[in-house]
Amino acid sequence: MAVAGLFFASQTMRAQQEPVEETTEEIEAEVAPEVVGFEMIDVLALPQPVKDATMTEFNAVASEAWVKLENDKKIYKLNIASDGEVKTVYATADGEWLKEDEVIDGN
Repeated sequence: MAVAGLFFASQTMRAQQEPVEETTEEIEAEVAPEVVGFEMIDVLALPQPVKDATMTEFNAVASEAWVKLENDKKIYKLNIASDGEVKTVYATADGEWLKEDEVIDGN
């Protein structure tokens, strides 16, 4: 009888619980404009001229790297730590530096 009483009491307690409202949120992924069109690559895959130019210009190495093909030329985007801050720079496969506005075109 005690078991039946516990069963009945537990069913009654469940029935008295307030329903939980389910909420769903739409989360939009935001892509920074400078990443659009770039594909992440391993920094070890960077061409040697890009590695050399980074060391010469910033006395640093890339911590992250991306590449995209633009007008049949590879453009590299690099994150480097220089002077205590992370900088984003752009280079051609030949190690020539590009300005950000020369690279970002929304592709």
